[in-house]
Amino acid sequence: MEQSEEHVAPESSDAPSDEERLVDQAQGKTIAGVADLGYDKPLYILAFDHRGSFQKKMLGIEGTPSEEDARRIADAKKVIFEGFQQAVADGAPKDAAGLLVDEQFGGDIARAAKQDGYNFAMPVEKSGQDEFDFDYGEEFGQHILDFDPTFSKVLVRYNPDGDRAMNATQLIRLKRLSDWLHANDRKFLFELLVPAEASQLEGVRGDSDRYDEEVRPGLMVQAIQDIQAGGVEPDIWKIEGIDTKEDCGRIAETARRDGRDNVACVVLGRGANEEAVVHWLQQGAGVPGYIGFAIGRTIWWDALKTYLGGEGEGDRAGAAKTISENYRQMIDVYSSAS
Repeated sequence: MEQSEEHVAPESSDAPSDEERLVDQAQGKTIAGVADLGYDKPLYILAFDHRGSFQKKMLGIEGTPSEEDARRIADAKKVIFEGFQQAVADGAPKDAAGLLVDEQFGGDIARAAKQDGYNFAMPVEKSGQDEFDFDYGEEFGQHILDFDPTFSKVLVRYNPDGDRAMNATQLIRLKRLSDWLHANDRKFLFELLVPAEASQLEGVRGDSDRYDEEVRPGLMVQAIQDIQAGGVEPDIWKIEGIDTKEDCGRIAETARRDGRDNVACVVLGRGANEEAVVHWLQQGAGVPGYIGFAIGRTIWWDALKTYLGGEGEGDRAGAAKTISENYRQMIDVYSSAS
């Protein structure tokens, strides 16, 4: 499990703050009604907001990165962005294309995405923690306003049968964020992970594949219900890969229950191999409520690792080209199965 890392000083933003739109974060206010929720257009997200895992597993950097380390991480992420830009130039639909990038190592990328009119999301959570908390503490709202992303994203680990105190604490924080986002007319992207409890794995004799196929879909339905009941209202749910269309349908119906008719789901890649991700895309595609995907490492890991392992940091254009091709392939898989 990744551990939370110290931040290098974040890059300053050229975007003006908008204090008039910044409501009292301690109070917040809720949306007018669930009918206002949702997103109804195709969305294909290239995700590279990884922080702790990126620096450790991609570049072998432990602990707090030095200024030079941070520069290398940021430059590696720019190669991914260059692949994204090439994909759009080569025919990926700009209005449906999107990227997910962090402020810590990708602030310049986020500003460029804004300037170029791309859809983009940025994470709100601290990296590498089991329990959700705000990356920038009380300043979370100002950071969102400064960068003005299309979507604000959280990654949350929530098992309905897990630690009750942690679940409750997370819901309190998440409701605060949800209320603030909707009060400020911002879209909320929620990545739900349901890690297995020991007793749940015992029930399938320690077989994680059986857990994913037989147990996790039902737990995801229950988790979504719990989160909604806690007053947390995402516009889009990032859903871990599901093995059948029937289970995708159950999850989407739950996300859209009780008038949440425009709430959407996207398929999460989980860093799995291409074969698994293609299967999950084919299951989600065409299911009412599913609108696309959010895939990261499956698209860029191997190409970036090869680039970084080469002399003089290898063939940058070749790495970007491979990332572009992989990203467009995933779009083709999803759209052809829809």
